[in-house]
Amino acid sequence: MRRFKVLAYFPKARTSLGAAYRARKPVNKQGPVNKHGEPFVNHFCIRSSLGREWTRARGAADGMVVSHFLKWINTARVSERAAAASALARAYINAELPFEDRCAAEAALTLLLDDASSKVRLAIAEALSMSHHAPLQIISALASDQPEVASLVLARSPLLTDADLIDRVAGGQKAIQKLIADRARVSMAVAAAIAEIGEPEACATLLANSGADIASLSFRRIAERHGHLPSVREALISDARLPADCRHMLLIKLGETLKGSPLVLALMGRARTERVMRDACVKASMTLIEGTRQEEHAALIEHLRLRGDLTASFIIRTIAHGKVDFFGSVLVALSQQSEQRVRALLAGGHDVALQALLRSAGLAAATHAIILRALKIWREVANGKRLAGVQEVSWLMLKELGGQSAEGDLAGLVKSIHLDALRENARGHALAIAAA
Repeated sequence: MRRFKVLAYFPKARTSLGAAYRARKPVNKQGPVNKHGEPFVNHFCIRSSLGREWTRARGAADGMVVSHFLKWINTARVSERAAAASALARAYINAELPFEDRCAAEAALTLLLDDASSKVRLAIAEALSMSHHAPLQIISALASDQPEVASLVLARSPLLTDADLIDRVAGGQKAIQKLIADRARVSMAVAAAIAEIGEPEACATLLANSGADIASLSFRRIAERHGHLPSVREALISDARLPADCRHMLLIKLGETLKGSPLVLALMGRARTERVMRDACVKASMTLIEGTRQEEHAALIEHLRLRGDLTASFIIRTIAHGKVDFFGSVLVALSQQSEQRVRALLAGGHDVALQALLRSAGLAAATHAIILRALKIWREVANGKRLAGVQEVSWLMLKELGGQSAEGDLAGLVKSIHLDALRENARGHALAIAAA
């Protein structure tokens, strides 16, 4: 009978095992197989498939091996036991062992899980952690061991299912969550579990992992739960996969953080801080829209609507800044009309049809004239018939309301847009002169 190398540590077992093996009745050399022609991998199937005499001889042999092995590990030093465990585990996954030797090796490895020294279990974990052929019950036990041992298996083993990993994420240990978040491949389900209940450090690790498959909803949950923390916020913003609505959420959280800063409050006062932060968030939102893909418009619009930020003043700002595509997506969401019809009207619709569209979107009649004026100018710019920017468009919108002498909230909004554009243009001109 061929035997695995670990028997070299206890030669008496070799003699006993050989005698017991020779005493059995002849059986099929391939051993018992299932209906697919595959060998059974547990002793209960062996005993139910073979005759009593083979089972008795095989059981006696296994008993002798295990008996000698138990005696040996009780007297061997830790370093010897760790070396034997490592050799046995590597032989199990790398060598072409006969079926009976493989079963005995699996039994011996199972016994070693109860070793008092973590170094022995660590040696087994190092050998088996990356194997697709390791015994599943041993991998499961090692994954539940102390962190030093479990870390190797949790970080590497391909045998752990999503359910196994999610259960350990739910355990709440920060170190374990970080290990799972940093695996070479993290499925969408595991990423969702980390996003939902993971510690901030685990979420930051997940975001830094290019092998993690993170759904848009998981990004939102991380932003909602930990977006106020600088480390997580930075990891979110630097991720190109982050949806536009999550970026806006982080923008608002940053504004709230600054607004509550004692230093800012001491320097500016609460009322001025509120106003400055609100204006800064609106301007940043315009910049955010510019970098948002059209397929993300619907999610961003719904996010703004739920927050109460999708106001008439915000919509007027978008058209004044030339965000015609986003403006069209807003009209689609508010008017419940088809995207094809809305796009056609914006591209070449008459005033009467456009006014009907604006009414169906819930925009007040007082805003129609300035919106139509801005839309016509941006049409001409798009067709190459005119050169204009926010400064020119906002000025012409203001003229629709009566010019600089116009009063009222709507006139004040358009004036503020115009003044902001003037300042931005002047600042850009000054920087260009300085750089020349």
